[in-house]
Amino acid sequence: MKILRSVLFVFAALLLTTAAKAQQTNVKADIPFNFFAGGHLYPAGEYWLKSMPTTDAIIHIGGVDDNGTQILLSNACSDTTYAKESKLVFRHVGDNYFLYQVWTAGYGQGREFSRGRAETMLARNHENTEVVIVAANITK
Repeated sequence: MKILRSVLFVFAALLLTTAAKAQQTNVKADIPFNFFAGGHLYPAGEYWLKSMPTTDAIIHIGGVDDNGTQILLSNACSDTTYAKESKLVFRHVGDNYFLYQVWTAGYGQGREFSRGRAETMLARNHENTEVVIVAANITK
């Protein structure tokens, strides 16, 4: 009975470690346009997005050129297929871009950001919302 309990404990620990590793977000992208994330306007440039070690729901975003950093809350999103490439997905409303999702290559789950007040107001006044994808690289 002790051996069975030990084996189950090790198996559970391995599963939890794998699940935690699979959900980590750690990407870098060169974004060619100004964009909003969490109510903050970021200028075009190179940015990194990293999930916090304690939870994948909290994403830390920062600019490589010190364009400011911020903490963003995110929700899990999924697709039936694994992401073939790491990417950032933006909603384009009027003349503005809003960070919408982040995907890491090789995983079927990504992170999604809720609409802010400015995006909601603009969406009411524009009929078309376009989705724009920017390629990203996995960082360590």
